[in-house]
Amino acid sequence: MAILINIFTRFHKQIETSDKNTDLSLKTHYYKATFNQLFQSVEKVFHEDADCRVTTVSKEHGEIAVEVKKPISCFLIVTIVSVKPMETAVDFNISSEKFSLLGSYPDLKKRINAYYERINQLHNLVGTGKNS
Repeated sequence: MAILINIFTRFHKQIETSDKNTDLSLKTHYYKATFNQLFQSVEKVFHEDADCRVTTVSKEHGEIAVEVKKPISCFLIVTIVSVKPMETAVDFNISSEKFSLLGSYPDLKKRINAYYERINQLHNLVGTGKNS
């Protein structure tokens, strides 16, 4: 049964990170930083990425919308939320309309993990999931 679920998962065209995600790499990441520090860093990461075009920035809502051109075209929403004075959470919601014979999910997941790695280089990771 698990193999069948994995086969169907490959063809999902949308991934959302959260505290409840069963995949450890797709759990919410918490960083030791203020909201403003992390928001600036994340916004800068996407402005400097040649494969990305920031379409909307809403600091009031803690959201950054990004169009990603490569390796597959997709749309990304980054949500940044302060949970404690020096602890801020980052979540991603990425989706693609592109059809792939091998499935889009692995490429989308790889993209999310790459963004988390970039943020990890800029800020101290406190943990992942609710019990960070």
